[in-house]
Amino acid sequence: MTELRSARPTDADDMAEVQNAIYRAGLRPGPVDVALVRERYLDHECQVACTVAEQLGRVVGFQSLKQAWPGNPYDVTAGWGLIGTHVHPDAGRSGLGRRLFDVSLAAAKAAGLRHIDASIGIGNSLGLAYYEAMGFAPYREGSDTIHYRFDVL
Repeated sequence: MTELRSARPTDADDMAEVQNAIYRAGLRPGPVDVALVRERYLDHECQVACTVAEQLGRVVGFQSLKQAWPGNPYDVTAGWGLIGTHVHPDAGRSGLGRRLFDVSLAAAKAAGLRHIDASIGIGNSLGLAYYEAMGFAPYREGSDTIHYRFDVL
């Protein structure tokens, strides 16, 4: 059984391992370390929600939702949501992503976000398919990224 819960500081090692497993599978451009996980997902001042999926005491996936700030690296309008989904390849295709998004969508509504951006690498066919399945639609393309938009109702 997979439990969803809010991320805790003690999850940083497992969260880094999830992203590094994605990297080893060729689905992420580079590895991460625990300091980066803490900075981006656990200690970020614009964090709205960070939800982990835990199986047998180990984090196997997580989803982060932040509120975009002026000058963010994705060039997303300040005040929109920024979402990122990270699921260990061994736990993929199990409905976990949909469950994580349900939690993030509720958090987006509670925070009053009107739109959510998912910035996906052009070569990340699994990520593109996931966000389309969640109801996101492409609205902008960069040199190596497609920006998907979800309108929160």
